[in-house]
Amino acid sequence: MSAPAITFTYCTQCNWMLRTAWMAQELLQSFGQDIGSVTLVPGTGGIFTITLDDELIWDRARDGGFPDSKTLKKLVRDRVWPDRDLGHVDR
Repeated sequence: MSAPAITFTYCTQCNWMLRTAWMAQELLQSFGQDIGSVTLVPGTGGIFTITLDDELIWDRARDGGFPDSKTLKKLVRDRVWPDRDLGHVDR
């Protein structure tokens, strides 16, 4: 399996760039070089989605708001590395 590509699409009108960049940093900090890429895509109209290798794993409208760091890390881990220990996140 190749390293996963994660894409965040966020609303610039809603000023969600900093929140999105923080989430990207959290994933990079936790998974490091095991991630193939993290891409931030500006959008409009209240959009906030996260895809993992083109699979939608979070949609603000569908899932209600934004994932916290713990939820986001588990979403990625459970799909790519289900046996990986996330340390304090798993406790």
